[in-house]
Amino acid sequence: MTVAPMSAAQRQTLADTILTSAGDAILCCDRDGLIRFWNPGAVRIFGFSAEQALGQSLDIIIPEQQRARHWRGFQRVIESGHTHYEEGDLLAVPALRQDGRRISVEFTIMPMRGPDGRMDGMAAVMRDVTERFEALRDARRRLKDAQKAE
Repeated sequence: MTVAPMSAAQRQTLADTILTSAGDAILCCDRDGLIRFWNPGAVRIFGFSAEQALGQSLDIIIPEQQRARHWRGFQRVIESGHTHYEEGDLLAVPALRQDGRRISVEFTIMPMRGPDGRMDGMAAVMRDVTERFEALRDARRRLKDAQKAE
C-alpha cells in the first residue's frame, strides 16, 4: 500500500495544530532576541501571557547570571547561522517564571532564515524538567551522604 505524502494544506494544518496545542513551550524570537511567537505551552510553563511576552526580550525568562553567556552564544549563532543544538541536541539550562521562581528547562533551537538565507531569528521548543532535575539532584545527594556514612 502506497501512502501519499501530506499536502501543503495538511502540513499547514499540522503546523498550526502543533504551534497552538503543544504542551511544550514553543517560542520564536527575532535577530534582536525579541519574542515574536509565544504559544499556550509557554504561557503554562513561564506564566507570562502572550500579550505580556510578545515584543519583550528573552531576558524575561533568562536568569540574570546566565544572560551574558546566553547573549554571547545567541549573537554567535545569529552571525554564523550555525549552532550544534539545531541537530536535535538538548540544551539544559535554568530559566525564570513570571513569579521569579527558577525552573530547569531542556530545549532545542532552530535557526530561522529568510528567503535570502540570512538569519531572521530563532525558534525554540522548551520543556520544564524541574521535577526530574530536582529528583536527580536529591538522589545524588543521598548517594553522596550514604558514601560518607560508610
